[in-house]
Amino acid sequence: MNTNKPPFKVSIRFAVFALACGTLPAFAAEITPAPAALDQAFTRLETFDWGQGYGTLQAIEDAFLATRNAPVPRRELEQRLAACLASAAPVAAKQYVCRKLSLIGTEASVPALAAQLGNRELSHLARLALDRIPGAAANEALRAELPRVEDSLKVGIIHSLGARGDAQTVGVLTDLLQHASSAVAGAAATALGHIGTAEAARALGAFQGTAPPPLRPIVTDAWLAAAEQLARRGQPIEAMAIYRQLFSSAADDPLRLAAC
Repeated sequence: MNTNKPPFKVSIRFAVFALACGTLPAFAAEITPAPAALDQAFTRLETFDWGQGYGTLQAIEDAFLATRNAPVPRRELEQRLAACLASAAPVAAKQYVCRKLSLIGTEASVPALAAQLGNRELSHLARLALDRIPGAAANEALRAELPRVEDSLKVGIIHSLGARGDAQTVGVLTDLLQHASSAVAGAAATALGHIGTAEAARALGAFQGTAPPPLRPIVTDAWLAAAEQLARRGQPIEAMAIYRQLFSSAADDPLRLAAC
């Protein structure tokens, strides 16, 4: 019987699982990439393109695991990734960076991500990364870029501002209800419903009666959503006023039921 068993090899996939479960606290030290290997991976990232395979960036992946509970190295990793967005790296490399920053990005990465919001190939991923960064800086960046980007990209930024509940953007969104693009105007209405402040609700109420026919169902749904938000925030009187207006003006039974 052969007792000379081959050495046990732990895969990266197993390492991710074990670290996530908290069962392998000491493993990070074993997968920490050497500084030279990490430098090489970032050098490859500068020219990374489709078809090269993420194996060439393995040291960056390893660094993600190794810095999970190490704030200083994690910040350094974030800084190096964000710097790639300002470089001449290919789109594939920058999309990779945006995906990584969506996992570890902080306010320090906001300027680099915001700079990509006007880029058709990067806007979506940059915005998703910003969506996950708490705090005012991301809101301010999204608001600042909103008037600068083309209409098709405005819609995504508007949805992000609504999902983040950014009350400071209510005035801008109210103006966008009159936008020539129905997609932009509809997104603005939906975002106001998600924000759901009294000011947002008033804007939707004022627009509801004059909205173009294709937009009216969207505006009505948004106004209902604003009423729900007000009710949750302890403003039942304001919410009830919206429900009554919708009930009295509703011509169809489903809307009457929704307003009840």
